[in-house]
Amino acid sequence: MAIETKDEPLITVGIMERRDHVEGRLNGTFSVDGAGPETDRETNRLTGGFSAIAAPGGIVLRDAAGRVVGRSPSFRIKGGGPATFDLFGVTIGSRFHWERSENQTFHGNLVLRAGADGTMAAINEVPVEAYLESVISSEMNASAPAELLKSHAILSRSWLLAALRRKRGPQRTRGEAAHVPEREGEVVRWYGREEHDLFDVCADDHCQRYHGVTKITSQGARDAVRQTRGIVLAWGDEICDARYSKACGGLTEEFGTAWDDARHPYLTSVADAPDPYPPVTTEIEAARWCLSAPYAYCNTKDEEILKEILPAFDRETEGFFRWTVEYPHEELEQILYEKSGFDFGRLQALVPLARGPSGRIFRLRVIGTKMSMIVGKELEIRRWLSHTHLYSSAFVVRAGDAGLTPERFVFHGAGWGHGVGLCQIGAAVMASRGSSAEEIVGHYFPGTTLRGLY
Repeated sequence: MAIETKDEPLITVGIMERRDHVEGRLNGTFSVDGAGPETDRETNRLTGGFSAIAAPGGIVLRDAAGRVVGRSPSFRIKGGGPATFDLFGVTIGSRFHWERSENQTFHGNLVLRAGADGTMAAINEVPVEAYLESVISSEMNASAPAELLKSHAILSRSWLLAALRRKRGPQRTRGEAAHVPEREGEVVRWYGREEHDLFDVCADDHCQRYHGVTKITSQGARDAVRQTRGIVLAWGDEICDARYSKACGGLTEEFGTAWDDARHPYLTSVADAPDPYPPVTTEIEAARWCLSAPYAYCNTKDEEILKEILPAFDRETEGFFRWTVEYPHEELEQILYEKSGFDFGRLQALVPLARGPSGRIFRLRVIGTKMSMIVGKELEIRRWLSHTHLYSSAFVVRAGDAGLTPERFVFHGAGWGHGVGLCQIGAAVMASRGSSAEEIVGHYFPGTTLRGLY
C-alpha cells in the first residue's frame, strides 16, 4: 500500500444491491451502453423515467412508456455535464435503528449490473473527489464547521483509497462475515468492507454514507474537498486505513476490538479530551466509566452545535454519550433467539470476558438455562442484544431482581458506534472551538502525516 502519485481514480459506488426491481428518472438525455441485440428500439438514447427488472439472462431495461430498451447482464447509462439521475426507494441505515427509505439524486453514470443470485445492483460511477463531496455531507451536515469537513474529507479519502488498494490487489478479502472460528461454543464475527463483488464500495454505513447530491446543501462541503484535493493521512509510506464513528464516549478504541487482530499503530485508544484518561481494564473501572459523565469533546448537549453538525435523522438519536436500555427477560431472550439462532432458555447472565481500552466488550458470554455461548466481536454483540443495534458495546449490565433467574436486564452504556479512529461529534466540537483540520486528525491519529497523492 505504498504511497504513489497518480491521477484521480474513477470509482463505482453501490447505491442499491440485491434488488429484483429498480426504478428512477434520468434528468437529461443519457446514452445506453450494453443494450445488446435484444432491443425494440433503434436508438440508445434515454431520458425521463425508467425501470429495470432482474430476469433470467440479465436485466430488462424499460423506458417511461414501458417499452423495452434492451436486455443485458449490465447497462452503463452515461450522462454528461449537469445531467443527474434519481433512484427511488434507496435504503439508508440498513439494519440500524435509523433505517429508512428515500429517493436520491446523483451525478455521473448509472450502471445496472446483474448478480449471480438473480438480483441486480444499481451503481454510480463517479470520480473520487465528487464522491467525497456527498460523503462528508451525508456523514455530517454540510453546514458543519469548515475544519471538520476538511478533516473528514482527508479521512474519507484515505479510507477509500486504502480500501481500493486492498480490494484491487492480490490480498483481497471477500465474504460478509470476515471470521467465524471453528471453536465449539463460540461465535466471533467481524464485518470487513472489501466484500462487494459488483462495485468498489457501498453507499451506506457499512462503508461510508453516500446519499447523493441533494445532501450537498452548502458550498462548504465543496470547498473542503477542493482545499484538500488528493491529500491523505499517511503512516510512513502507507495510506492510513482511517476509521471513524459517531461518538466514542470519551475514549477511542483500538482496531482489534472491532475487526481482526492486526495492529495499526495509528488506530490506538486516545482520550476525546485535551488530557489523557487511563484505559478501562477491569469490570469495576467499566462500571465507573459507563455510569459517569467525564469531560470529553463528544460529551455535548449543545443543541445548536448538534444541529449544525448532524444530519436530521442522526439528531433523532439522543443520549448517545451515556445511555440506558432496559429489557424484561422475555424480550431479551426472544431477541437473542432471533439474532443468534440459539435457544438459550431462561437468560441467567451476560458476562464480559474481554474489553478494549474504551470499555467496549469484544468477547461476551451469554448464559442461559439451556446453553452458554461466547459471542464477539463488538458489532456482533450489539446485534445480538438489540432489535437493531445497541449504540455501542461499551456497557455494563445490571440484572433486576438479581439471582439465577433475573426478571430484567438493564444496560448502562457509553458512546455510539465502534469508537475506532476519529470521533465525529468530538471532532466537530474541536472544530467549533477553533481547532484546525491538521490538529483534529493529529489528535485522533497520533504519529500520522498528511501526504498529497494527486
